[in-house]
Amino acid sequence: MSRVKGGFTTHHRHKKILKLARGYRGAKSKLYRPAHEQVMHSLQYAYAHRRKRKGDFRKLWITRINAATRMNGMSYSRFVCGLKKAGVQVNRKILADMAVNDMPAFSQLVSVAKETLTEA
Repeated sequence: MSRVKGGFTTHHRHKKILKLARGYRGAKSKLYRPAHEQVMHSLQYAYAHRRKRKGDFRKLWITRINAATRMNGMSYSRFVCGLKKAGVQVNRKILADMAVNDMPAFSQLVSVAKETLTEA
């Protein structure tokens, strides 16, 4: 029985990794072993940071809402508490967008929250 060499399979596996490693600096884009190590780490980072990105956006939205509410003479936590008591169900993404692009409507929401807090 003849011996089977794995050259074809190995070559394609190496090409696949080197293709993923394009744009990396130095040996990490030219040589298989450093490229393989870096690609494996990069894929792990990408997986973890896809989840982390959601928290990062939430932080950004909260920061924008806080800045806009303070311009209207209120803090973020009191604003969110007032909206919840008023029964207004608007998520932070939409609130942040309103704070940036539609300040008059956002100011109305702040006044609704203020009224609800003063009643309670």
